Amino acid sequence: MKKIFLLSVLCVFVGKAFAQKETFDIVTYTPPKGWKKEVIGDITSYSITNKTKNSWCQLGIVKSIDSKGNIEQDFDSEWQGLIVKTYKPTGTPQLDEVKDAGGWKIKSGATTFSFNKGEATALLTTISGFDRCVSIIATTNSEDYLKDIELFLSSVDLKKPETNVQLPAKKTAEGTQKEPVKQTTTANNAAISGIWSKTSSARVASGDAASEGAGGYTKDQYTFNANGTYSFVSKTFRMNMNKIILVKENGTYIISGTTLTINPEKCVTQSWSKSGGVDKWDSLLSTQSRTLEKTSYTFTKHYFSGIGIWNLVLQSNKPTARDGAFGSNTTFSNAWYFSPTSSNNPVIELPVSQ
Repeated sequence: MKKIFLLSVLCVFVGKAFAQKETFDIVTYTPPKGWKKEVIGDITSYSITNKTKNSWCQLGIVKSIDSKGNIEQDFDSEWQGLIVKTYKPTGTPQLDEVKDAGGWKIKSGATTFSFNKGEATALLTTISGFDRCVSIIATTNSEDYLKDIELFLSSVDLKKPETNVQLPAKKTAEGTQKEPVKQTTTANNAAISGIWSKTSSARVASGDAASEGAGGYTKDQYTFNANGTYSFVSKTFRMNMNKIILVKENGTYIISGTTLTINPEKCVTQSWSKSGGVDKWDSLLSTQSRTLEKTSYTFTKHYFSGIGIWNLVLQSNKPTARDGAFGSNTTFSNAWYFSPTSSNNPVIELPVSQ
């Protein structure tokens, strides 16, 4: 394990590979030839298996997130979230000294874990700088893949995030200057860009006439765009209601550290009739303006190893009309958990006229 660990660390950013490059998030790299590629949530991975030798190896690039301030904090957080919680190590971690490369700080660690009644190695390389943090994971049960890990890490190159500068101050008609408008960074927005949703279900108590037919769901969906705009959609369907409720909101958002501030510009609540009495849009019955609710959240990206999915976790001091009651998961207090869209978590299908 130590041999794999030390060589892997020393090869990061050497840049000797000249094969066809690919890019994921802020990471440009050369993919290992002949390996199976998978993109699941915020991780792009490559894997290979040798059935004859019963050996395997997997490489994974984790989408970058906001830095916690320095490489030590970033590495500790990534180690706990990506290695400890996922692989439940059985060995004593071996940690390398922090390295410098073009303004980036690099720290790596390795440990062993049990897999299929055998021993495997997990290597984490975390790179921090320019207010961003990105990690690369390598797991294997054989030193046969040492060269592949070296070549992969040696091909890695990181794009320094572009930060928008403040707009120049403008003079008013009276000659005074307005306060410059502060722009959010593209890198900050990339931390949450995409479509995220959560679904809550209505429970029907067996034998309870009052709750009979109350089954249904509410699905909330955020779309965060890289340009600092967002949209929010919420759909509520209940078996015992003769209409479907649709909430639509749009506006801008700002990220500062781990704080996400939502600034809504327009929000409406619509009532739609059910087509055939089922969960299908029919005709628009009414539209009402909704009170705009500016909210600041503490946000984090958390990987739930049990289900293999990253969540966007939003926390607030109190429930909001937009997000509803806090989630029942107690991993984070006062929180809502949003999952990325996928084939198992499709986007909300809006009425044709919307």
